[in-house]
Amino acid sequence: MNPNLVYLVQTDTTAGFLSQNAQALSKAKGRDPHMPFLMSVSSFAKQKGYVRTPKRFRKEVRRARKTTYLYPCKKAVRVVGEGKHHRFLKKFTFMYSTSANAHGARFALSYALQKADVIVEDGAGFFEGAPSSIFRLGRRKKIALR
Repeated sequence: MNPNLVYLVQTDTTAGFLSQNAQALSKAKGRDPHMPFLMSVSSFAKQKGYVRTPKRFRKEVRRARKTTYLYPCKKAVRVVGEGKHHRFLKKFTFMYSTSANAHGARFALSYALQKADVIVEDGAGFFEGAPSSIFRLGRRKKIALR
C-alpha cells in the first residue's frame, strides 16, 4: 500500500481523509502544511509506539470512545476500537486523519471525491457526523479543547 495516497473513508464519526503522508493531506485540504494532524491507530499496542499516556489517565483513555487525546509530547492520537473504521485501520500502523472538506468549509461530497486518491465506501455512503471530542492531557490535569 502506497503511503502517499489520500483515502476517503467514512470514519466512526464523520467522513474523513486519511493518509500516512501529512503533506498529501495538507494539499488535499488546502491548509498550512505545518499544521499538525491527529493520528488514528487501531489498538493501544500501536499507540504505545507514538505516545506515552500519563499514568493518571490510562484507565480513562482505555475506556474512551470517539475521543482524541493531545499528549504532552504535542501529538494527538485517537484509538479506534471497533467497527468498519477499525477494520480499515488494522491494515496500517497509523494514519493521519482529518475531515473530508476544504479547510474551514462544510462537507461537500463532490469536493471529497475530487481530492481523494482512493475511495473506501460501504453501503451507508458518506455523511458528516459529530466530530470526536478532544482533550489535552498534562501530567496532572485534563483540558477540554472540543
